[in-house]
Amino acid sequence: MSKPLKQIHLAAHFPGVNNTTVWSDPAAGSHIEFRSFVEFAQIAERAKFDFLFLAEGLRLREQGGKIYDLDVVGRPDTFTVLTALAAVTERLGLTGTINSTFNEPYEVARQFASLDHLSDGRAAWNVVTSWDAFTGENFRRGGFLPQEERYSRAKEFLATAHELFDSWRGDEIVADRESGAFLAGAKAGAFEHRGQHFDIQGQFNVPRSPQGRPVIFQAGDSEEGREFAASNADAIFSRYATLKEGQAFYADVKGRLARYGRAHDQLLILPAATFVLGDTEAEAQDAAREVRRLQVSGATAIKHLEFVWNRDLSSYDPDGPLPDVDPDPGEHTVAKGRAQVRMYRDPLAIAREWREKAEANNWSIRDLVIETGNRQSFVGTPETVATEINDLVQGDASDGFILVPHITPGGLAPFADKVVPLLQERGVFRTEYEGTTLRDHLGLHHPDADLGAERVAS
Repeated sequence: MSKPLKQIHLAAHFPGVNNTTVWSDPAAGSHIEFRSFVEFAQIAERAKFDFLFLAEGLRLREQGGKIYDLDVVGRPDTFTVLTALAAVTERLGLTGTINSTFNEPYEVARQFASLDHLSDGRAAWNVVTSWDAFTGENFRRGGFLPQEERYSRAKEFLATAHELFDSWRGDEIVADRESGAFLAGAKAGAFEHRGQHFDIQGQFNVPRSPQGRPVIFQAGDSEEGREFAASNADAIFSRYATLKEGQAFYADVKGRLARYGRAHDQLLILPAATFVLGDTEAEAQDAAREVRRLQVSGATAIKHLEFVWNRDLSSYDPDGPLPDVDPDPGEHTVAKGRAQVRMYRDPLAIAREWREKAEANNWSIRDLVIETGNRQSFVGTPETVATEINDLVQGDASDGFILVPHITPGGLAPFADKVVPLLQERGVFRTEYEGTTLRDHLGLHHPDADLGAERVAS
């Protein structure tokens, strides 16, 4: 008997702090004006995507003691944007990145429960951590949390938030969703948590939301991150968009679920993916090369190299050869804001490898950064891109993809208009939303499913 076709999950990421966006394109729009977010969200919803995703940073990045001016700055607060989008969309899930290191469980739980109510059950939380003193300065917590404790705090943070969400789920609490009234034999909203990181008690003042809890996302690729996702998350972002690497990551993370009493389908694997479409394969490849050169300016190439070299390389020509001087293996002072953690664990080995590649291919600094950096995940005609996406999902390299266009807000439209219909024709992507909540779209278990109809529904 043949294996049934998996249904593909698709989401859209509005790029934030990165060099994905091609700012020089005349079609590029604002990252501050609300109409940009509206256009992007409505394209995603028109294509029946599962959700929209917003990343968020808590401080402007610096490099060499100066503001890193190649990034997006001034992005509005995530909760503000998502709440506003709830009013101009009907089914699209709304996912936000909220830090577990520099926030408090009560406040974050209250914000997500409110968003879930206001969106009729479409809220999701990407739980991230941070340990660097640089970001901590914003909160007067510089250096307060060692790197090795970040997941310890994150686990307790999420557990505490769940206690708050569930405080309106007592055995004798019956919700009448028509009237909004709650009949509580138990004390609705009462909570008490005593732990290493949090010592709180009181009453949670937001009633049980449509999803019970927001959908939980996780993005870490470390051993701790994978374990955290297997034990706590509903979905994990992945950076592996090729078949072999994707299958290895998929098998590893899914293989951890059983030890937490979870089923194979209770955690979705969703890699981020970029795309460039063309009427022919050659046209798409040419366009992809041009997009990559626009993404990696000379200044961007130098800044990227400084992460490895840990030196000021501003005097070097980005169209010239790599520096003769070796990376500084000492404390990383150039990429301030990343604590003592390097992006590359062995910079001397990376420098040797890159010099060999540059010499063999006659690459400049900029050429090297273009060729060794992130590449477009899907390049080709709509037909070949649809085939590749479907093959990866059916081959258990992922459960779907989070698409990151290089033009915002309108860059998602070509995929929505040309690739999505082909996936629908193959019967691997919805033609209409079948449910109303994000949990419905993702096929996830509802936390209240085990309460019994007499204890949940009106």
